[in-house]
Amino acid sequence: MIAKRIIPICVAFLTIAAANAQDRLGRPSSKDRQKQQMSSTSPDEKTDSVRPGTAWTLTFPLGNPVESTIDTLTYNFQRTTIPSMVTDAYATTGTLGAEGINLIFANRPKRATFFFQDALDAWIPTFNKQKFYNIYVPTTILSYGFGGNKLNHQDRLKTDFAGNVNRRIGIGATIDYIYSKGAYENQALKDLNFSFSTYYKGDRYELQAFYNHFNSLNKENGGITDDLYITDPAQLQGGVNKIEPKSIPTRLSAAHTRLNGDELFMTHAWKVGFWRSEEVNDTLTREVYVPMTRFIYSFDLQHRHHTFLNTNTSQAQEFWKNCYLDPSGSREETYLTQMTNSFGIELIEGFQKWAKFGLSAFISYQTQKYKQPTYFRQPELSETDWEKLTPLPDNFNVSPAETRNMLWVGGRLQKDKGSILKYAANARFGLVGDVVGDLELDGHINTRFKLFGDSVSITAKAAFHNTAQPYLIQKYISNHFAWDNDFGKTRSYKVGGELLIPWTKTTLSAEVENLQNLVYFDSESLPRQHGGNIQVFSARLNQLFRVGILNWDNTIYYQKSSNESVLPLPQLTIYSNLYLKFIAFKVLKLQIGIDCDYYTKYNGLDYQPATMSFHVQGENPIKIGNYPFCNAYVTARLYKTRFYVLWSHVNQGMFSKESFILPHYPFNPRRLEFGISVDFAN
Repeated sequence: MIAKRIIPICVAFLTIAAANAQDRLGRPSSKDRQKQQMSSTSPDEKTDSVRPGTAWTLTFPLGNPVESTIDTLTYNFQRTTIPSMVTDAYATTGTLGAEGINLIFANRPKRATFFFQDALDAWIPTFNKQKFYNIYVPTTILSYGFGGNKLNHQDRLKTDFAGNVNRRIGIGATIDYIYSKGAYENQALKDLNFSFSTYYKGDRYELQAFYNHFNSLNKENGGITDDLYITDPAQLQGGVNKIEPKSIPTRLSAAHTRLNGDELFMTHAWKVGFWRSEEVNDTLTREVYVPMTRFIYSFDLQHRHHTFLNTNTSQAQEFWKNCYLDPSGSREETYLTQMTNSFGIELIEGFQKWAKFGLSAFISYQTQKYKQPTYFRQPELSETDWEKLTPLPDNFNVSPAETRNMLWVGGRLQKDKGSILKYAANARFGLVGDVVGDLELDGHINTRFKLFGDSVSITAKAAFHNTAQPYLIQKYISNHFAWDNDFGKTRSYKVGGELLIPWTKTTLSAEVENLQNLVYFDSESLPRQHGGNIQVFSARLNQLFRVGILNWDNTIYYQKSSNESVLPLPQLTIYSNLYLKFIAFKVLKLQIGIDCDYYTKYNGLDYQPATMSFHVQGENPIKIGNYPFCNAYVTARLYKTRFYVLWSHVNQGMFSKESFILPHYPFNPRRLEFGISVDFAN
């Protein structure tokens, strides 16, 4: 639906931008942006792929740029093919591209309006991930990874393109395709994501726009039927101690989820300023346009669609407690179309010496349209079928079609220039609709100072949020789940800081957050609100060691939840990477090593396929963790080509057989995988 509107809209705005570029009143253009050397190698490496240019992301809703990095896929390239290594502690159903949740609470993203997409946040394109590039040499990076045999084959093909039409106009595109048959039965998956972006930066007019699309089709197996198939298969097989993973029976065999969506975002800015003379050399000057104020209009249109299918009724009766719509099977669809219009004004930082910071204010109006399955009497259902249905909860009143309207005002204060002090503060207030009374305040401040001849960086941050629950958390209907809630606002207070010491290659950070009225999914997979307070303390140590070609990188997280029954978390998480890094034959850059991630036992979260949600367990919870997951690898770079050979889960069966990443979801077995990435710089 959105895709049909993209081409004419983008062409129209690029035409306007091109026309504006010609309207210079005969004055010279502003001077070019300086080239920067940026790469996403290991924290202290600067010898790998280096490409001149800049990159940035956008803040919502006005599209203010935030400096970012250019991805070159050099350090730890092999991790892109391991599902459990999305983060240093990641609980997943197992397949690359499948559902998962970050077990490090401080890094867990805020719950989305369309809560189904939270489980696929690591894989789908979202606003905060969209990057824009100012690349002086048009570049295409083509990557392909594969592994497994004909029963459990896995492929990932990804292409990234970025280039400049000229010094003011840039374009970009990404395609990411994942296909996996799964290591276990009924675990196949197909993911296709793509995006396009463009920008125009003139003296007076600016445009930044992108479109992204994602489509994820997952086969859900509900976990294996008996954990003994992993921990002690001989007990179930009359003494036979080995079993082919694809032979292990699963709880579901005919269930599928599909999540797809689109987003079109455009932000336009008209800059008001003055012309100022600038010296080129001792005898020549030129005029540059200095903007003082930006008038901004932003438009964001999103469409989300969730589908759940199941045709095996006998398995459904065992797996789900309730059946509200159709006893013969599930085919339920939920839609969201969301449109946001924002207007803002910004006082630009640095247009005069006294303008030490930037200041902006905005107003945003959002419309949300929901469509859910109808629960009214269906003529095709017989009286016998109606008798099999579970009665809906008392006073249940959820409309199959609903429109919500919301209005916010907000502002931003920031200082992005300078090497000693940088800061930013954001505020947003809800005025109309479900968000009336909402308050979001957050900010950070960063400073640097010299110590023992090097620069030390200190960052402090704080946030206070008092926000309403998303509509679908309040009111929802499907074949197996139905709720009609009246939850209050969730309040959170958070303070933290980070210390970076370059000469010791040490990063220390700590954070404490207090949550009141937290909404979580209970043991029956229903949203519940905890009326009390929950405190979460977390600390992180990132320490890198270098002795010649020997490298040892370590990241250690400690976190503690004050209420493990509502918010269970592993207390200790460790990622350790021991490797050799050197240049062979003067041209071949090699990284050879073994890495492991590990976290202590905790009451593992369970996964509910029908709602793509992670929920706490009930009585006698199964503990997950205390299992190292290790991988041996070789990555190499030869000119513009990178490749890896990976033996994932190399320690399978060595230390423990309790190799579960979620209750009834085991880690993928040992597997040999390969990958290659070619950098085509035109």
